[in-house]
Amino acid sequence: MTVNCVWEHNGNDTLLYASDLLGAYTRGKSLDVAAEKMEQEVLSYLRWSGEALPSSVRVQIIQEKASDLQICDADSDVLFDTERAKLSMEEYAKYKALALKSAVDFLTLYHSIPNRDAFSAPRRETFYGAVPRTANEMYEHTKRVNAYYFGEIGVDADNEGSIFECRLRGFETLQAQTDFLSNPVVEGSYGEEWSLRQLVRRFLWHDRIHANGMWRMATELFGRELIADPFCFACDR
Repeated sequence: MTVNCVWEHNGNDTLLYASDLLGAYTRGKSLDVAAEKMEQEVLSYLRWSGEALPSSVRVQIIQEKASDLQICDADSDVLFDTERAKLSMEEYAKYKALALKSAVDFLTLYHSIPNRDAFSAPRRETFYGAVPRTANEMYEHTKRVNAYYFGEIGVDADNEGSIFECRLRGFETLQAQTDFLSNPVVEGSYGEEWSLRQLVRRFLWHDRIHANGMWRMATELFGRELIADPFCFACDR
């Protein structure tokens, strides 16, 4: 399987995205390190999404973005070239279903954790403040991007209720707009370009980052037997 990847980097720090698998990504201190991790990420992602597994994975870079952002902390502003095209209703329905499945699975993982105020990592600061350490902090942080992400493409959304409920309402508000599938590229906050395709990818990517962190923290503290693994992070570990 050839995985088309977008390479975003700041010096050697790398975020590598599988452009055809919305939200699948790896990080590394170099492109080589991130590329070496891609096979495990692809297998995990395909198990999660219910797709067939390949016998091997080969990385192919199709786009590169040099950035001034803190890539090592997963700060990103890349818009994929493939995220500029219009969507069909079939594509949109698939993307929306993945974004909502991701929200449901995030809740499943979160609710499986016996003590959601426990933590194992020392306090660390990044560009957006303190890194969430507890399951509660990770959940609230992940949910709170809902209004921000939808707002970047001109959709009035909120963060009320569960991560699934507020995300679903956002999509329903989006669908009430005329010609929402036209997928215009718009300038959002901080001069960053956004599109509907990118919004869905960012939801899945952001969920995956913090679900992975939550799963690793929870399994370290409580063991794998108690913790749900809906994102299939343990597929090859």
